[in-house]
Amino acid sequence: MGEIAVLADGNTSGPGERTDGWIVDTRTSYDTVAGSYADFVRNSLAREPYLRAALALFADLVHAAGGGPVADLGCGPGHVTAHLHDLGVEAFGADLSPAMVDIARQDHPGLRFEVGSMTDLQLADGSVAALLAFWSLIHIPDDVIPTVLEHFRRVLRPGGPVLIGFHVGDQSRLKTEGYGGHPMKVHVHRRRPEQMSAWLRDAGFTVNAQMVFGPDESSPGAVLIAHLTPGN
Repeated sequence: MGEIAVLADGNTSGPGERTDGWIVDTRTSYDTVAGSYADFVRNSLAREPYLRAALALFADLVHAAGGGPVADLGCGPGHVTAHLHDLGVEAFGADLSPAMVDIARQDHPGLRFEVGSMTDLQLADGSVAALLAFWSLIHIPDDVIPTVLEHFRRVLRPGGPVLIGFHVGDQSRLKTEGYGGHPMKVHVHRRRPEQMSAWLRDAGFTVNAQMVFGPDESSPGAVLIAHLTPGN
């Protein structure tokens, strides 16, 4: 499997790497809140039975496809990576924030975590069996999503399953204060499941399932499960 290239300053490097301001803002923001965010999410899955069920289904699909390395992209402090590992999945994590990766390595020393960007994914073609983006596309602008999904398509093995989790809605907002009251500067983009499905299909994926969580709540979430369409 290809490694994610990391510079000494913690930034990623690779052909055509994007240096957009929103990437710098996102990295800096999550470096700032890393400790508080890790505390907030560390046991969060224990309170989310429907999300655990979606992850269990994803793990079953990985096993049914023959297993292999599974990329948790935008892994944060690694709690979902570790959960997948407990389900028997050969999961590894990558995140834009070096501080998040440091915490993930501390909390889960037996697992692999690297610094990397979804906009310039430094993994070899066809090198992963499956891929997870668990509420990690929410800060990526609409016009960049196709680039990210093209990277997903490129690194996946034929037929590889994908799970994407996201906030449901049709608005974006600028988040200026985050976990622990620390300053942040990130846009949070909410998307309709039909829009995310259309992006996936345009990128060469077949959408298999759609689940909406808390549809009667003020901030519902959704999970899409798809697979790379044969021939793509």
